[in-house]
Formats: sequence, C-alpha cells, structure tokens
Amino acid sequence: MQLAAILLLVLISNISVAAENKPVGITKELTSVTVMHEGKSVEILRNQDNRNTVNSDYAITSRPCPPFCIRPIKLAPGVETIGELEMLDYLVEAGKDEGILVIDSRTPDWVKKGTIPGSVNIPWTLLNPETSNPLTIGEIMMERFGAVQDDELWDFSQAKTLVMFCNGMWCGQSPRNILVLMKYGYPAHKIKWYRGGMQDWEVLGLTTVPGS
Repeated sequence: MQLAAILLLVLISNISVAAENKPVGITKELTSVTVMHEGKSVEILRNQDNRNTVNSDYAITSRPCPPFCIRPIKLAPGVETIGELEMLDYLVEAGKDEGILVIDSRTPDWVKKGTIPGSVNIPWTLLNPETSNPLTIGEIMMERFGAVQDDELWDFSQAKTLVMFCNGMWCGQSPRNILVLMKYGYPAHKIKWYRGGMQDWEVLGLTTVPGS
C-alpha cells in the first residue's frame, strides 16, 4: 500500500512537470515574430516558463483614479483600437515601411524598465501643450511624423501611420497625445491605439527590451 502511494505521487509529480514545460505560443500557428529594434533584429515570443508571473511593476491593481482611470475601448471617432496580434503585425511592417511608426509614449524612466521591441520612445510630455510648446510639437510632427506645415495650415497627406501605447488601460499618456494630435488635424485613420499597452504585453509574457 505504501509503495503504491509512492508510485502515485511520482506519477502525479511527473505529470505536473510535463504540464509546466508545455510550449507557449503566440497563437496555435505562430510561435514568434522577428522585428527590427534600433537597427538589430529581435525575436518576440512569449515567456516559455509555465510558472512565470507578471512583472511586479505591472502587478498593482488599484492605482488611484483620477488620474489613473479606466479608458474606453473606443478612444475617439476613427481611431482604431488594436490588440497584441495587430500590434505584432504593425511592428513587423514598421521594419519594412517607413510610413509606420510605433510609439512608446511613456517617460524615459518607465521605458528603461523595458519596452516593446520595434517601438521608438517619444515621451508624452513632448506632445502635451501643458508641458511642451507649439514649436516642439510642430517639429515632432514634421521631423518624426512626416507632416508638412504651410504657414498655419497642416498637410497630413504624407504623414505616417502612428501606433501609440503607454502603460495600459489605466494610462492616460498615449490617449492624451492622440487627442492633441487630432486637434491639430492629424487624420484619425492614421492613428492606432494599443489600449492594453505594457500592462497586457507583460501579462502575456511577451518579449521586452531595455529602452535606451
């Protein structure tokens, strides 16, 4: 009887270990994608440790609201809200198409902790009229986004498609920037919003890289 109990415990232990070592894909068909980040290729995949837990920086559930209030799925008319799979598609395309720019809107202290490979950091403060100025905002729109200014009028016909994110569904940094850009006339269909941001990215165990 004692031997049988020991054998049963060994069997259960083996099953547990096997379950903990199961592969973690992105989808049933997709294991990983490769993107370009700061001139180097980076493979994005999910953490393969079945016991992995979320990064402690994103474990707080009750940030005070305001200002950390839950954002709606539809941020503004015409602005597409995307998820992780769409974000991966844009990251891949951004490495091939200069007309797509994936933007981490967070401040550098957060970016240094880790960012999404293939994104560039443009802190939200630089596009916020309360913390920046029209000259700086204008320079970013022309030099980084491809917009053209003629006197006081903006031409966005050749402007890039912007894919923006910040810390998650409670973060107001990228939403604030998106609304500011739309006030300047930036076309809504050229703005994509990854609402889940770093919170969801980390929860899913997807690859991050240290921000420069």
